Amino acid sequence: MNYRHAFHAGNHADVLKHVVLLAVCDALVAKPAPMFALDTHAGRGLYALDGEMSRRTSEAAGGVEAFGHQAFSVPALARYLAAVDACRAMHGRHAYPGSPWLLAHALRDQDRIACCELQPAEALALERTFSADKRVVVHARDGYAAIPALLPPRHGQARIARGLVLVDPPYEAQLAEFDAAIAALRTGLRRWAQACYMLWYPIKLRRTLQPFQRRAADLPAQSALVVELLVRRDDSPLRMNGSGLLLLNPPWQLQQALAPALPVLCELLGEAGASWRMEWLRPPA
Repeated sequence: MNYRHAFHAGNHADVLKHVVLLAVCDALVAKPAPMFALDTHAGRGLYALDGEMSRRTSEAAGGVEAFGHQAFSVPALARYLAAVDACRAMHGRHAYPGSPWLLAHALRDQDRIACCELQPAEALALERTFSADKRVVVHARDGYAAIPALLPPRHGQARIARGLVLVDPPYEAQLAEFDAAIAALRTGLRRWAQACYMLWYPIKLRRTLQPFQRRAADLPAQSALVVELLVRRDDSPLRMNGSGLLLLNPPWQLQQALAPALPVLCELLGEAGASWRMEWLRPPA
């Protein structure tokens, strides 16, 4: 695998993913019981937007940097920007938080986080970032294989009932990646049925995602929600026109928390033909 997320850190897909991730975490920690989060494709956890890889693509200009210094009254967006500011206060004004950093930022002392990263250099960077955080364990291993190995989670002798599994693969295999992702989600639901599962996916031609979404609707979850943001028309198979998230067993009222944010993101980050979508594949009972 040759993928390096540093080329894409802070782009429009990261913005959508991280806005949703923080909204899910905030809903989960609203209850006092401890929770567990598994990040299956964690990357290095922290990125420098002034680094060579980020400067080579300049994708953050169409993502996090498009916010500028504006203040937003939409709570989900204000929450996201506050987390980015907190990251930069700790790591410098060009820092951008990956999902492991955001999980550590959003969760509490009693919560536990497992991050998986297969690339040795990225896993080492991840370990260095969280060397002083006893809540976070880094596994230099395949994230899909970690799902049956680490679920259901335990803390000591006690089983942790609540939590989140984030699956964010690089899609180097393109549409074939969905086969592995669906199989992993099915395994996870069988082992830890009550958890919330998030799968990120790129959108080139949206119609090619229809078979995946039909299969996702048949997974043994209580509910299934998709959240998508297209920053341009869905007419080019050669570039990423947008991205989406499949959420299985999303927290109660997550849809209401995200609904005000999506049209703002569409206007702020989108070009001509931009659109957004939030739809239940399987509504909650």
